[in-house]
Amino acid sequence: MASSAGGSDLFASYEQDFQTVSDSIRSKIDQQIPNQSGEQRKATTRAAEREIDEADEIIGQMEMEILNIPAPSRTRLQAKLRLYKSEAEKMKRDLRRANASGHMNNASSVRDELFGNYSDSNDLDASTMDQRQRLLTGTERLGESSRRLEDSHRIALETEGIGVNILNTLKGQRETMLRARDTLAEADSYIDKASKTLKGMARR
Repeated sequence: MASSAGGSDLFASYEQDFQTVSDSIRSKIDQQIPNQSGEQRKATTRAAEREIDEADEIIGQMEMEILNIPAPSRTRLQAKLRLYKSEAEKMKRDLRRANASGHMNNASSVRDELFGNYSDSNDLDASTMDQRQRLLTGTERLGESSRRLEDSHRIALETEGIGVNILNTLKGQRETMLRARDTLAEADSYIDKASKTLKGMARR
């Protein structure tokens, strides 16, 4: 493998490729995407994402090449590789921010279409604010009604449970009273028999 001073020619070639791709990505993120919208913006974003994938592949090739470089030069190239990785991560974050900014701009445009694009500092007039306040008040009342309904349902369930317990208790007491009545009837029968026996013995 051919070597240049302090490293391999192949690693230097990868550095050039990374720089070329990085410049292209930066151009899209900093210049093109902020000034685009709609499908054009989406297409540029997809192209930037593909180039970021390409940058990651180049970094992977650098990592493999470093393994073949003698130790004296490896430490310096590993430091450069860490910088390239950091740059790749920064480009990913910047692209996500650019996309988020685009979504916010789109939402702002939709809001302007719905409420009107006012030139003065008040985006919403008094009528709109009044409608919004009434909507918030109605939402709060609906939430309060829902909570009351839930409380009523909970109390009904608790009352039903108490009623079931009372019925079970009364049922148990009724069964106890029936058994006591049967016992008393049986005792009365024994007393009648004993009384007849005693009377018979007395007549003798």
